[in-house]
Amino acid sequence: MARREFLIAPVLMDSIDYTEAKLKVSYPLEVEPQLKGSLDYFLQAGNNLLVIEAKDENLERGFKQLAVELIAVDRAMAEAGENQLYGAVSIGKIWQFSVLSRPEKQITQDLNLYRVPADLEELMRILVAILTGE
Repeated sequence: MARREFLIAPVLMDSIDYTEAKLKVSYPLEVEPQLKGSLDYFLQAGNNLLVIEAKDENLERGFKQLAVELIAVDRAMAEAGENQLYGAVSIGKIWQFSVLSRPEKQITQDLNLYRVPADLEELMRILVAILTGE
């Protein structure tokens, strides 16, 4: 919880300043009885969506959970949105991105890791680009 509030939330609040995205924290989502849960962070700016999963120390486990969340968002918002859904998993000081290609139903994991504070400027550029569609 502390990682979410002190390490991840400030980065997201800065990205909201640039994009005017709407932020939902602990956003409940139920698509079907076996596919339900709560998204740690859900940002939306127009048709651009970003799901963020906050984890303790395990990025790989976080990525698996994020993949399931992206599938759930895709099913819940089948009619709306862009052809791609973006997600990120963060342990606070390290961020990793993924994208769900909706037409192909394929999730791609970015191999790059973005470290805070060393890569903060690049991380912010990515977040803003996702949310503005640029």
